[in-house]
Amino acid sequence: MFDKILIANRGEIALRVLRACKELGIATVAVHSTADEDAMHVRLADESVCIGPPPAKDSYLNIPALLAACEITGADAVHPGYGFLSENARFAEILAEHNVHFIGPRPEHIRLMGDKIAAKRAAARLGIPTVPGSAGGIGSDEEARRLAGDIGFPVMVKAAAGGGGRGMKVIRTAADLPSALAAARAEAKAGFGDDTLYLEKYLERPRHIEIQVLGDGKGRAIHLGERDCSLQRRHQKVWEEGPSPALNAPARDAIGDTVARAMREIKYLGVGTVEFLYDDGAFHFIEMNTRIQVEHPVTEMITDIDLVLEQIRLAADNDLQLAQDGVKFHGHAIECRINAENAVSFRPSPGKIIHYHPPGGLGVRVDSAVYHGYAIPPFYDSLVGKLIVHGKTRGECLMRLRRALDEFVIDGVETNLPLFRALAQEKDIIDGDYHIHWLEEFLGRGALQP
Repeated sequence: MFDKILIANRGEIALRVLRACKELGIATVAVHSTADEDAMHVRLADESVCIGPPPAKDSYLNIPALLAACEITGADAVHPGYGFLSENARFAEILAEHNVHFIGPRPEHIRLMGDKIAAKRAAARLGIPTVPGSAGGIGSDEEARRLAGDIGFPVMVKAAAGGGGRGMKVIRTAADLPSALAAARAEAKAGFGDDTLYLEKYLERPRHIEIQVLGDGKGRAIHLGERDCSLQRRHQKVWEEGPSPALNAPARDAIGDTVARAMREIKYLGVGTVEFLYDDGAFHFIEMNTRIQVEHPVTEMITDIDLVLEQIRLAADNDLQLAQDGVKFHGHAIECRINAENAVSFRPSPGKIIHYHPPGGLGVRVDSAVYHGYAIPPFYDSLVGKLIVHGKTRGECLMRLRRALDEFVIDGVETNLPLFRALAQEKDIIDGDYHIHWLEEFLGRGALQP
């Protein structure tokens, strides 16, 4: 096991990793920008190192500064959390070159799954169902027009190196292709330094289903069920739950077994999430995230498995001790991402929290690094924390969620709590009858008033 782990992140995920380290008896190092010197994970870690000014490129993305922090503190491993450098294969390689362990997959798997075209090819080779689309990157507009005609409109153009909705455009007619391709290339180049695009069939009203996997890099891998992440805004997840209201046990077992078998074949190491669009009873692979997910607590609540703890154990070259038939699912869990933003316009709302009261009680979990008097800086993601609730049934879970949302108090900044209070009362949500475009249609109707 590791002696000391440097946590190369901030906010609630840094605190989440710190807690797992403490339970394992591992010393911790918090790194922080000057804007985060009063952060909770900095206060609770065994050691802390300032790695630069507020901009992420000068601090949390500053690889030389992180290496220096490892050397200064004697950290023998780095946990990247999510975002920032968590899916940077070169960062993992550089750490290895300096005899520091990267708590995550091998660089070749990060690199493979970070290239959306290569990932799709690998998925097809491994027997994972994929969305109909181009076999590789598209070149000219003429080639794109021909491919789109073969696939059938509407189609979606995506950035091969992309994520978070950047470089993604829906194209409904051939006449719309040139302008959409030009805009997608510009976004991809600006966001990722790579303007390679590919085409896929656009599915009108699918669910977004993701399968959680766990592997030890030695040919043993299991799945931990699915999460339904269909409630999204601009391709950003807002509400996640598990199990999915749209799946039955045979469908769940079939796709889970397919994914786990693929992870065993490539000898995947650590945690990962294989994401699908689910439409008319069929799964279509879209991408794999080779890191811990924001929504991992949903799986923890329905399996009683600590994913971060397992991630650390596996990175330290321990065998996977969990067997597939030992994974027992119980009840239902829902996670709401609480952001410091206006609930209608989604405009970020940094500032000082003057009152903070998280909900509690049976089946209620709040993953957050904020506290009374904490000042949310304007430099980073607006996530304040995550409210996760669990119940024996989905109905009980929803009732508990409404109660917890009513208890939650955050004053001094705007939050999206009013959005979740409204969603928890909506008939479609109560019935589990929603898709990836539902939330934007709901907001477009003006259902949530300022």
